[in-house]
Amino acid sequence: MKNRIFWPACVIASLIAFTAVVLHVSGRTWLAPDGKILFWYGQANGPGTSQHFADPYSFTHFLHGIAFFWIISLIIAWLGKNVAFIWRLVCGVAFESSWEVIENSATVIERYRQATSALGYYGDSILNSTSDILMCSIGFWVASQIGFRKSLVLFLTVETFLIFWIKDSLLINVIM
Repeated sequence: MKNRIFWPACVIASLIAFTAVVLHVSGRTWLAPDGKILFWYGQANGPGTSQHFADPYSFTHFLHGIAFFWIISLIIAWLGKNVAFIWRLVCGVAFESSWEVIENSATVIERYRQATSALGYYGDSILNSTSDILMCSIGFWVASQIGFRKSLVLFLTVETFLIFWIKDSLLINVIM
C-alpha cells in the first residue's frame, strides 16, 4: 500500500512546490500584504480575498475538483483504461496547479478587473493558491466517493449557494 501511494504523493508534492516557485518568480507574495495569516476570510470582495488560507472563492476550487474528476474519468473511460484513483488525483492536481499559474498571470488578473466586480484584485497569495489546490483535491476526492449523480447535485447546490451568497460562482466566472 505504501509503495502504491509513495510515488504519486511525491509527484503531487512536487507539483505543488513547483507551482509555488513559479508563482513566486512571477511576483506573487507568499502571504497577504499585511503579513497576517487567517484561516478564513469571509468577505468575497474585500482586500483579503485570495490572500489568506480560505475565502468564499475556495468553494469554486472545490468545484474545480468535482469537474476535473468527471473530465479525467470520462477520458480514462473513453480510452478504455483502468487508472488508480491516486494517479487520477495527480492529474487533477496538475490541472489545478496549471490553473493557479494561469489565473495569476497578468493577463487573467487584468481580465478579472475588467469583466468582474474584482476591481481591486491583484492576484492570489501563494498560501491561497496552495489552499486552492487542496480544495480542488478535496472536491476531486468527494466526487470519487459519491458518484456522478450525487456530485452533480452537490455541484449545482454549491453553485446556487455561491450565487446567492457572493453574487458569483464558478460558472459565472467561466462565462465572464
